[in-house]
Amino acid sequence: MEKYENVKTFGFSRGLQNVKFEGKNAIADRCNFSGNIRIGWATTLGYNNVIQGDVEIGKYCQLGFDVAIISNNHPLNYMTTYINKNLFDGELHNLKKNEKIVIGNDVWIGHNVTIVGNVKIGNGAVLAAGAVVTKDVEPYTIVGGVPAEKIKKRFKDSIIKEIEELDWWNKKGKELEDLKPLFFKHFKNKESIYE
Repeated sequence: MEKYENVKTFGFSRGLQNVKFEGKNAIADRCNFSGNIRIGWATTLGYNNVIQGDVEIGKYCQLGFDVAIISNNHPLNYMTTYINKNLFDGELHNLKKNEKIVIGNDVWIGHNVTIVGNVKIGNGAVLAAGAVVTKDVEPYTIVGGVPAEKIKKRFKDSIIKEIEELDWWNKKGKELEDLKPLFFKHFKNKESIYE
């Protein structure tokens, strides 16, 4: 185990210098980072994750094994998608697209999920194992499949609204501790987190 700017790393990962960590993060073995990446407070990454391009991940997120988050892509509207230096000494590399990915707070990303550029993942979303996410995911929505489609919302809209307003991921210390009883409540078939 190695410490890197208030981050616990296990094994060997590449490109940690490309990441702005907010702290209390844990990075499993064989993760690879390149680009402009921000990882929020207490977010943890599983084994063999690849995060590439312009990516922002919120607080208290958990990523499973073999997750790929890639904001850049090969050009689709030109003669070729090939941007390697073996053609025209790499001049076509400038045609590569980079479309930001923003992942909210408290997001659970399952094993072997792929997220491509120009998407926003809402707070509290769940991305089921093996999903390929190519479009925005609403807050507190579970998606799965290839391409990922909405399976269901985790809670009723009234609950989602209250959790979003609570903004618990931005609280610390006593403020967060005071909310602890809410974390142990079961919200199925409820209209309010305060019931």
